[in-house]
Amino acid sequence: MKQKFLLTILTMILAMGSAFAQHESIDTIQIKGLVIVKGKDARGKSIFRAYQDTGYARQKLKKNLHTKWLVFDVGFNNYRDKSNYPGAMVMSLYPQNQQQYYPNLSAADGSYDYSGLALNKFAPRSASQPLTPSEFKLITGKSINFNIWVLMQRLNIHKHKLNLIYALGVEMNNYRFARNITYVAGYPTTIIRDSVGFSKNKLFAQYLTIPVMLNFNSNPARPGRSFEMSLGFSGGYLLKSRTKQVSAERGKVRHTDDFSLNKWRLGLTGELAYGPIKLYSNFALTPLHDYGLEQYPFSVGFRFNGF
Repeated sequence: MKQKFLLTILTMILAMGSAFAQHESIDTIQIKGLVIVKGKDARGKSIFRAYQDTGYARQKLKKNLHTKWLVFDVGFNNYRDKSNYPGAMVMSLYPQNQQQYYPNLSAADGSYDYSGLALNKFAPRSASQPLTPSEFKLITGKSINFNIWVLMQRLNIHKHKLNLIYALGVEMNNYRFARNITYVAGYPTTIIRDSVGFSKNKLFAQYLTIPVMLNFNSNPARPGRSFEMSLGFSGGYLLKSRTKQVSAERGKVRHTDDFSLNKWRLGLTGELAYGPIKLYSNFALTPLHDYGLEQYPFSVGFRFNGF
């Protein structure tokens, strides 16, 4: 895809150059490992052919350290919810007065009694009842993950087939809620079932992240035809978090707070690639929230090479 785009641009440049040149013509242009040769077909019409310079790739392999700038990812977020419902919700999301929010919190023997929830499972729920797993459902197609890796380096370990890849960048995660829940800032943070219908309701979390991966490259001399697989760990620190809600009643409302999100994030990270096509994935090993909810985020998407 990338080579076709470059070929189109260079074809336009060569066409313009041939229009202005009277006695000189450009026969060959090389940009890094891409070689474009000008020729003529059977009817004498100018055509251009693109080739991959394997000599350039071999020359590049003499370097043990390769650096790319501004690599970026575009994908989607979701999470595995392992929260203890509704007990975790009663204790963590309504910490001020549990009895006030759920009258049947204590049974006769002093244990928790949630039998009333089963009876009202499909009935409309009031604001006084604990939240349920379905109310944390995300709109996956609108829960966008966007990452910018300012620096990404590949260090040769063995014949350029086994490499170490590490990077420094920023992960930006949007969690778009399908239900009308609201994060109320404060200590402790509470999450309520809101009475307003939101056209947009999302939580945004931004992390400064360092991934480290072990990389296997099947054909380093021909990067356009090589299969690559990378797997490793990533560590991140929460830089910023905020909520954004849009409704007819309140308009556009933003709140910036840490919302009791986990400050540190540890996860598994991986990459699969064939030629210029790259897929990435991230799976968090630490929960999104510091307490109460146990939601483990993950993201998948496409990775685009930088410069």
